[in-house]
Amino acid sequence: MKTASLTNRIEHHERFPVLQVLMNTETGREIRITFKKDQVMEEHQTPFPIVVEVFEGSIAFGVQGNIQTLQRGDLVTLGGNIPHALKAIQESVVRLSINKTNAAEQVQDQR
Repeated sequence: MKTASLTNRIEHHERFPVLQVLMNTETGREIRITFKKDQVMEEHQTPFPIVVEVFEGSIAFGVQGNIQTLQRGDLVTLGGNIPHALKAIQESVVRLSINKTNAAEQVQDQR
């Protein structure tokens, strides 16, 4: 069993968001991203599907020109290879879950 915390040892940088890998397994990765107000993660992408959760604060989440405001507790999911960008509307803590495999297929195979 592995454990991690979204609330322990939170760090911020004056000029850019701080990414910290909380867990890294064969099937996925859990990352905490901390933002100061107005910090930006420029457009980027990952080859894997992701889920983004706003744990604290508020962010603007942009995909292909469509910008959604996400508040504390909001979730958004994207398939792999979809460019996206984030901007902190206020100081924020974001949880990024990267799915390296198709977990639904794994559960189906175990039945």
